Amino acid sequence: MLAVLAKLPTFRGDSRFSTWAHQFAALEAANTLGRHRRRKHRLVGWEADDWERLPDRLGADPYEHAEYADMLEAVIQAVNRTLTDRQRRLFTAIVLEGTPPDILVAQFGTSRGAVYKSIFDARRKIRAFLVTHGYVDRAATSACCRLR
Repeated sequence: MLAVLAKLPTFRGDSRFSTWAHQFAALEAANTLGRHRRRKHRLVGWEADDWERLPDRLGADPYEHAEYADMLEAVIQAVNRTLTDRQRRLFTAIVLEGTPPDILVAQFGTSRGAVYKSIFDARRKIRAFLVTHGYVDRAATSACCRLR
């Protein structure tokens, strides 16, 4: 509605106003959705600086911030060392970028179950790396997340 009102001065009167407004609103909505989808749901590689885009913990004291930075570095190492290329691409797309699984199903030409299994395996590998390197205590993991 705001876009139609903003473009109101460009209405020339060549057609009925309702026809013009409907057509303009439909084109504006399609354009906006396409732009949003292309920007948000593309697979991109995450560089070292991109990991800083993860949400920061507000109000953390210096010790908590340092601990968070160490854990973040460990997760980056786990992702880069233990995951396959496919797992890494799916993990960054779903977990970090928030891409809906259905988009990745279409892009990878696979099933939804295969995408979920890849993410499950990736998280398991990351947790195993963190346990092995002493970042997470094995006893602190919940029963549903225990490694076998």
